[in-house]
Amino acid sequence: MKGSYNVAVLPGDGIGPEVTKQGLKVLDAVSDVLGLTFERDVLPWSSEYYLDTGKILDDDAFDVLKKYDAIFLGALGNPKVPDTVTTGMLVGIRFALDQYINLRPVKGYKGVPSYFSHVQPEDIDFCVVRENSEGEYTNAGGRFKCGTENEIAIQTAIFTRKGTERAMKFAFELAKERKSKGISQKPCVTSCTKSNALGHSMVFWDTVFEEVSQRYPEIENRKAMVDAITMWFIKNPKDFDVVVASNLFGDIITDLAAMLQGGLGYAAGGNINPERITPSMFEPIHGSAPKYAGKNTANPIASIMSVKMMLDHLGETKAADKIECAVKGAIADGEIKSRDIGGTTSTEEAGDIVCKRIYAQEV
Repeated sequence: MKGSYNVAVLPGDGIGPEVTKQGLKVLDAVSDVLGLTFERDVLPWSSEYYLDTGKILDDDAFDVLKKYDAIFLGALGNPKVPDTVTTGMLVGIRFALDQYINLRPVKGYKGVPSYFSHVQPEDIDFCVVRENSEGEYTNAGGRFKCGTENEIAIQTAIFTRKGTERAMKFAFELAKERKSKGISQKPCVTSCTKSNALGHSMVFWDTVFEEVSQRYPEIENRKAMVDAITMWFIKNPKDFDVVVASNLFGDIITDLAAMLQGGLGYAAGGNINPERITPSMFEPIHGSAPKYAGKNTANPIASIMSVKMMLDHLGETKAADKIECAVKGAIADGEIKSRDIGGTTSTEEAGDIVCKRIYAQEV
């Protein structure tokens, strides 16, 4: 029933539980105001769970997760656990639930300085659509003659027509949506590629992009090499509307995009199954930052805005808009100035301020 949802919560590691708590606090506030119901199950899978049990996920984890309407993730990573284990959990969920789109809105906040002096908040408003189910992260390959001078490591990137095409179609549909909402006056999809050096995978990527773009003659299309795009993000971010990238390239350029916003603490993300056949997973794109864990200093805005993305995906746009309005207003008015940009607002205080603004808004 619309208005009533079940959410799996994976607080994770490091600052994950702290920022997740604030995201859920904000979810409670907007649900209270609008009469929504969110039943939540907190699941234990994390690095600590791995250290206790020897496994990062239970054997039936994917079947368990499929029962929910959405998944809310804090952060993963612990110095005592190999990165391949925690990344394996994250990528495993994405692959098993066919969350084939990683969506990263990149938007400036008035009151948050960019790391680049010439960039103003109003210059930053684009999205990166990252193909999230294949490419370089399929773990196809192996190592041979390990420990010898003839050791070989092979990592194979897998690109399928289905996987590539559906990510690009999503990007063009997103550009259409942004135009219809008045966000973008000149809709454009930029393909992030490296076909001048990767003569099979990226030439294939370019071919599919050209084919898909022909179905959307009203949307401008461009091609940019990944190395060049890292320069152009910084030089002139307002040139971008929607960027579509492979799994690896999308992973890299979205961290750079977060610096345009003011840091990873402001960068929300969603792992999306657009058809909603399986639940989508929403998370801040930062890591677990173990050195800041337990200090009440982590910036929870990315986690709170991930809740906003989850509500949008579930069709609760009014609730999503209330969160965005509260966050933007609190930052612009100087009520929230997080530690990562030189302020003193604690993790708990930031969540409380956003909730207070939500309750103060007209229903």
